[in-house]
Amino acid sequence: MSSDRRDLYNGFGDTYSRTFEIVVTPTIFGLLGWFVDSRVGTFPVFALTLGILVFAYEMWKLSRFYLERSAEEDRKILGNRADG
Repeated sequence: MSSDRRDLYNGFGDTYSRTFEIVVTPTIFGLLGWFVDSRVGTFPVFALTLGILVFAYEMWKLSRFYLERSAEEDRKILGNRADG
């Protein structure tokens, strides 16, 4: 298998795993919050709070990964020269 094809497949796999993480992790924490709400009687405070906080964290983590990966690709393309 060629290096380009392997990189392409790895990119698809990374994208799929990140998408799964963005959807499933906040859902799990939202369900955990729903369980806490049902026990405490504060529906939907914990469910919404946990779901939104975890979703915001996942978005932050994804943007940080994207920015680091973009900077790495820029260094590969441009070399380590400074513009200016």
